[in-house]
Amino acid sequence: MKRFLSFFLVCFILFTSVTKTVVSGAQTTEEPAETELYAKSAVLMDGDSGRILFEKNGHEAMANASTTKILTCILALEHCDLDSTVTVSANAASQPKVHLGMREGQTFYMRDLLYGLMLESYNDCAVAIAEYISGDTQGFAGLMNRKAQEIGCADSHFITPNGLDAEDAEGFHHTTAADLAQIMRYCIKTSPKAEEFLQITRTQQYAFSDVEGKSDYSCYNHNAFLQMMDGALSGKTGFTGTAGYCYVGALERDGRTYIVALLACGWPNNKSYKWSDTKRLMEYGLANFQKRNLEETLPDETKLAPVPVLGGQGDGIGKEAFVTPELSESEGYSQLLLAADEQIVIRYEINGHLTAPVAEGEEIGTITYMLGDEAVRTWRITAGCGVEKIDFRWCFSQVLKLLWLR
Repeated sequence: MKRFLSFFLVCFILFTSVTKTVVSGAQTTEEPAETELYAKSAVLMDGDSGRILFEKNGHEAMANASTTKILTCILALEHCDLDSTVTVSANAASQPKVHLGMREGQTFYMRDLLYGLMLESYNDCAVAIAEYISGDTQGFAGLMNRKAQEIGCADSHFITPNGLDAEDAEGFHHTTAADLAQIMRYCIKTSPKAEEFLQITRTQQYAFSDVEGKSDYSCYNHNAFLQMMDGALSGKTGFTGTAGYCYVGALERDGRTYIVALLACGWPNNKSYKWSDTKRLMEYGLANFQKRNLEETLPDETKLAPVPVLGGQGDGIGKEAFVTPELSESEGYSQLLLAADEQIVIRYEINGHLTAPVAEGEEIGTITYMLGDEAVRTWRITAGCGVEKIDFRWCFSQVLKLLWLR
């Protein structure tokens, strides 16, 4: 009896343990409830299309601390020769910790400052870079804001190149989780310097000296996410007293790219919250979204029936003129990450009739791929041929043809 009870107890404990593990694993595949995330603002984005897959207050303007430096870095890569030398100003040398400890008048190679910027998040490196590019930090802030608008950021205002809290006449230094994810997408996907950005941000350790070789420095990557999940691509942490802990990171696996942006993800002593939220959102994305190539699903050409042209020159007097619709170029997403229950609906909008004259190649309708209320891809429908308007000359020529046939 004792052996039986002992065996039963062991089996019960093992079964309970396995059940808890399975349930816990299943929970990570479900969409996170807002209360399950520590961050006050969070976004999970499809890194290829830019489509937001999950958000919690994703469009709320908030301070974003040193995550700002991803924009500073990509602008430096796009505007500078990495072998150029940067002379440190008094302003750059006076920046608060975290800093390299550079001295006024010291010179550094731009390449080395970028590693200090991204691996150690040095505030003085950010200011030295900004002043080299634009003359001062105000001019560089203008460059930052123009780039943000150019890549589709809807509500961001940058004042400092390092993300330190600041205010000016136009507001406070801020972005949104949605905008921050979009900036990261630009940095790793669409910028002409994306590969250089990834090379810097994935480096684990980097050593350099100033140009004169008088001082030596070592940098270590503080992005713990790079060792946290297979396929981790890049990322940047941030913290100020106003912003709290912030993070933006990217992961690529099985041909899919995910970006997570977190703002206000706890305050001391909750430094690890950002890693928990990032992993939670990445696991949700990996488990629930698969890539679909929209270019493989062409519209049904049988629905492109010839369109009558009122007042158009047909094959003869009394015969209606027609144009044959043709698929032209499309715009929008070519690929999307879709959940199993998300369906693309194809909406055909083609004119029932046209009025002459109609030019060859003229747009006569559209075919739109809809995901819910969002248009994700649009095909232009154009006239396959031109049709002239009936006029006296055409009528006269048709009468002559009839007479000749007789």
